[in-house]
Amino acid sequence: MAYAAGNKALGICDRCGFSFKLNELKYEIVDQSRTGHRVCRDCKDVDHPQLRIGDIDASDNISLFNPRPDTGEADSTTYYGFNPVSSIGVVMRAKAGTVKIITD
Repeated sequence: MAYAAGNKALGICDRCGFSFKLNELKYEIVDQSRTGHRVCRDCKDVDHPQLRIGDIDASDNISLFNPRPDTGEADSTTYYGFNPVSSIGVVMRAKAGTVKIITD
């Protein structure tokens, strides 16, 4: 079957309803297949890869091969800095007017 190859043929966009040249209208594609609608370039949506769930491997291997437990948990959870209760070099006042410095 032969079709006319007219460059001046008009077509109507199936989405917005405006008329365009027929060769400017593109096929609408959803899920990698044509829907049969012809749409203008302003109405044409790109077939987004996120809609093709299952076609692309999205598994995320984040587990470790041979993990070791954290043995220094007590050391890694302590805070460093001035501790007025058990710090070395604490200044204590024994009697009025005398200062005693404790160092080990």
